[in-house]
Amino acid sequence: MTRGRRGKLAMATAALGIGLLSVTGCGYINAQQTTEQYSASDGTRTDLGPLQLRNMMIVSDGEDKPGRVIGAVYNTSANDVKLTINGAGGSQTQVPVKKNSYVLLNESSDPAILSTAGGKPGSLVEVTIREDGTNKDAKFKVPVLDSTIVDYKSFLPTAEPTTSESASGTASPSETPTETPSATPTP
Repeated sequence: MTRGRRGKLAMATAALGIGLLSVTGCGYINAQQTTEQYSASDGTRTDLGPLQLRNMMIVSDGEDKPGRVIGAVYNTSANDVKLTINGAGGSQTQVPVKKNSYVLLNESSDPAILSTAGGKPGSLVEVTIREDGTNKDAKFKVPVLDSTIVDYKSFLPTAEPTTSESASGTASPSETPTETPSATPTP
């Protein structure tokens, strides 16, 4: 065999080997994960008209206790819209979202609270979401989480004082009195 033929044979063998390696790779058999949309966190996601709801969940201490809705709501329209979330037992909350903007419910100064979570922590509950711009609505399942995950503890809703408690001056669970130290030492 001549030197030129050996070189051509070596190049053909290398090209064949590279071709076989690229055909037998993982991408040939399995679909790429980046081509599938999924919720990469604890919450769930859905779209409703111009609204995109991401990482949505309810944080609550129990099925019949108040639940705070957290997540992100993106508005892709040129109009301000209001998202209404209807939960179990007639509970409801509304989230206004400015045009071409978003609201992070976990950073909002006006939290989205449902009067009842509708499910035990660890369960999925069905809520009805409605968007007032196109009057579209849909059913949507969200997980109920509690303070087992420490990061969610600060999102647990506290009991609001009722009007009778506010009028009588009785402290509610969130208004527990604390003792303040005196500025002057006692003998």
